[in-house]
Amino acid sequence: MHGPGRRPGPEPRLATGGRRYLLPTPQDTHDLGVELAGLLRRGDLLVLAGPLGAGKTALVQGLGAGLGVQGRIASPTFVIARVHESGHPGGLGLVHVDAYRLGSLAEVDDLDLDVDAASTVTAVEWGAGLVEQLADAHLAIELERDADSEQRTATLVPHGGDWSQRLQQLR
Repeated sequence: MHGPGRRPGPEPRLATGGRRYLLPTPQDTHDLGVELAGLLRRGDLLVLAGPLGAGKTALVQGLGAGLGVQGRIASPTFVIARVHESGHPGGLGLVHVDAYRLGSLAEVDDLDLDVDAASTVTAVEWGAGLVEQLADAHLAIELERDADSEQRTATLVPHGGDWSQRLQQLR
């Protein structure tokens, strides 16, 4: 049994070099984002997938808390993208994108996400199949929610770069 804020460690490593986490509460999802923020660098791309209510925005809120960005992080569904500046001199900013309503690569290109990519971290909800070309490497994060509880499962899968090595630093 795990209390709030006390998520279990990862399940055994996946063959892809990825990690899977059981997250008993929404706070655990947030806390995973805080921990993941400690591994992030300028230019990193995170591609989040999962059904409505799976915890994508909660994870990004944790990223923002861990990075110390300014402003409230909410789902950018209707504005599509929000830029959150760092609250610390020289710190990382966060671009939070909701690609749910985007249907093509051309629409992604119209957002000019690559302009901020080199100086920030970009987290894209619903971006699978649309935004991977924004960076040479990215981290895919698949979130699932149990139908009968608040428990979520997060599967982190590295795609290129040194993501596999960085993920080993997560508990």
